[in-house]
Amino acid sequence: MNNLILLMIGVFFGFQTMACDACKQYENDNFKITSVRVEHSEKLAATIWEIKVSGKAGKTTPIPAGQLNGAPVLGYVFPTSLKSTDVGFSETEGIVTLALTSHPDFDDTPLWDENADQNFDNDGVVWHPHWVVLRDDKSVEGGFSVKEFEKGDPNVQLPPTNPGMPMYMDSPGFQVITQGNKIRVVVPDYRINNQTNFSYDGVTAYMEINTENEEKPMLGVYKVYAIASGDLSLPYNVK
Repeated sequence: MNNLILLMIGVFFGFQTMACDACKQYENDNFKITSVRVEHSEKLAATIWEIKVSGKAGKTTPIPAGQLNGAPVLGYVFPTSLKSTDVGFSETEGIVTLALTSHPDFDDTPLWDENADQNFDNDGVVWHPHWVVLRDDKSVEGGFSVKEFEKGDPNVQLPPTNPGMPMYMDSPGFQVITQGNKIRVVVPDYRINNQTNFSYDGVTAYMEINTENEEKPMLGVYKVYAIASGDLSLPYNVK
């Protein structure tokens, strides 16, 4: 495990004692992880990522805030050992993470129509995937935020499917399936640089958008509900 991940683990456990009032209403069995699995299928040339919970996966979605600032985001999250360049970002430090999210106040997947109603900007509440790069962040209770950059920075590269925000974020459009106590996403091999030998973990979390407070990140993690490994050590390997 590299030093950056060890640092982030320390920051995470240091901040879990801080309060997050908005987070408490979503702390239920639908976010209590019982297992996590990433399995490679040679037949499909894809990996199938799965989080299993003790309740119903994806059943709970955020209550709308009615505005972008303070908009809640819920996530089933896979921190990985993948490199940023494996998923189409320029080289940068941080934890490359696949996050399955729901957020009713905004739509950040302009290329995809997840609810199939021919309107491409009204389906943020439907569970959908993002690649993000996480960094440690002491300004938020959960200890992490999505890594930001100066808009227009010529050294930053994002995949063409990115939502246009000054963060290391992509909206890749992978298929997400909720079924009983499991949530899954299918990732084609070529979309992760044909990497099939990496480590990962499973996390459920509450995040929030900030557009007004310059001391807070644009998208921060305010509460982690569960960690599959218990210590965010990324101990699992692709089967």
